[in-house]
Amino acid sequence: EEGEVTVLYEDDHFLAVEKPAGMLIHPSHCQNSGTLANLVVGYYRKKGLACAFHPITRLDRDTFGIVLLAKNSHAHALMTALQERGAIRKTYQALVFGGPEGDAGVIDAPIARKPLPSLLREVRPDGKPSVTEYTVLERLENRSLLALRPVTGRTHQLRLHCAYKGFPILGDPQYGSDASRAFSERLGLSHQLLCAKRLEFIHPITGMVMVLESNCSA
Repeated sequence: EEGEVTVLYEDDHFLAVEKPAGMLIHPSHCQNSGTLANLVVGYYRKKGLACAFHPITRLDRDTFGIVLLAKNSHAHALMTALQERGAIRKTYQALVFGGPEGDAGVIDAPIARKPLPSLLREVRPDGKPSVTEYTVLERLENRSLLALRPVTGRTHQLRLHCAYKGFPILGDPQYGSDASRAFSERLGLSHQLLCAKRLEFIHPITGMVMVLESNCSA
C-alpha cells in the first residue's frame, strides 16, 4: 500500500522507520491492510526496490517508535545473530503511574504465559528469566518518565515488569492497575505511553557504530 512512512535511517542493507501507536507490524486474520508491512513494501516498490519485509525488531500494536528492518535475508540473518547475542542495545521511554523509589535499578522477575485462552503474561517462578534495567529521567505529579532497557526480550516484558513493581505504564489497558487506568482516563489517553526510543549496534556489514533514535517521546 502507498502511505506515509517516516524513515529514520536507510542504507543498502537496513531501513529504520517510525511506527505510530495503533499500527500492527504484520497483517493478521482480522486486519490485512494499513499495517507497517503493507506501507513499507509500498515504500520499497515506489523506490523501485525488490525488497521483502524483514523486521528485526517488533513492537506491540500500541507501542510506538523505532522499528529496524533488513532489506534482504542475508542482512536479516546477520542482525538476528547479533540480537541473539544481546548485541543490539534497546532503550525505551515510558511514562508510568507513580514511580520507583530509587533513581535507577534492575527488575529481575521471570515471565510465563498465562493459561490459554489468555494471550497475556504474568510473573511466575517457573517463567523464563527476564531482566529490565530502568532509570528515572523525570518525576512529575503522580507519574514518572523512565528510560527502560530490556536485557532479555520477553513478550510484554516492559509493561509487565513496570506493573509488577507497582508503577504501571500509563494507558496500558491490560497490565495497568485500577488507579493507573483511572488516571489515564483523566488524561484522555488512547494508548500506552511506551516508546521504542533508541537502538545501538555494530553494523554487521560496514563495522560502523550505529546509534538510531526515534523522534517520539513518552
